[in-house]
Amino acid sequence: MKKLLILLLASTAVMAQKTGKKLVWEENFDGKALDANSWNFEYGANGWGNNERQNYGDKNHKVSDGKLTITVQKDQNGYTSTRITTKAKKEFKYGYMETRVKLPVGQGIWPAFWMLGSNISEAGWPKSGEIDIMEYIGREPHIAYATIHTKATHGANASSKKTPLADIEKGYHTFACDWNKDRIIFFIDDKPVYTYAPEAKNENNWPFDQPFFFLINCAVGGDFGGPAVDDTIFPQEYVVDYVKVYQVN
Repeated sequence: MKKLLILLLASTAVMAQKTGKKLVWEENFDGKALDANSWNFEYGANGWGNNERQNYGDKNHKVSDGKLTITVQKDQNGYTSTRITTKAKKEFKYGYMETRVKLPVGQGIWPAFWMLGSNISEAGWPKSGEIDIMEYIGREPHIAYATIHTKATHGANASSKKTPLADIEKGYHTFACDWNKDRIIFFIDDKPVYTYAPEAKNENNWPFDQPFFFLINCAVGGDFGGPAVDDTIFPQEYVVDYVKVYQVN
């Protein structure tokens, strides 16, 4: 009975966030390839500002059975993975953003579902802002991260919340944020886990009054995911069921 009550309360919380909103975009990964009208590939093995070890390309993924699967591999040349974005194609200002994923596991793995400000090319990071709806690092099992990066608080000093989740490594879980002009609320499996809402907003702590785009990737090692990597865990699969965006009518 207690578990049922918790589930009902969580569902009610999410319904409250979606009230008055309509589904404006959904990616269900139908077909056999990523939709080029929505997604871009990013390439390279330059550490990505975090001393990451993987080389991103366009070969470590597949689209089938209504799911995107990113396969992280290790061979004699190093680690390979995939990183995709919706920059300049699908960008959103405010709304309820949700994904359903099955996570890879193991020391050194670092999957993420996140957003960056559309002005990042002009303003740079962290001034552009970053919304990390989900991050998981294999060296800290049973924990999910929700994080905000701004000019005022970023990197190791970011505004962040670690949420224990005993079964996060098992099956699929939903991760979401509800974002409006006043605050950003993060959800895991329909339960609110963290709210970011600075009382006095300015360009240093609230760059969230502009469109943002999505990123989906799985890194290896790095300042956050590593530094140690267990090479026996590979290959690992990061499976994304869908991405949905709801906005006010």
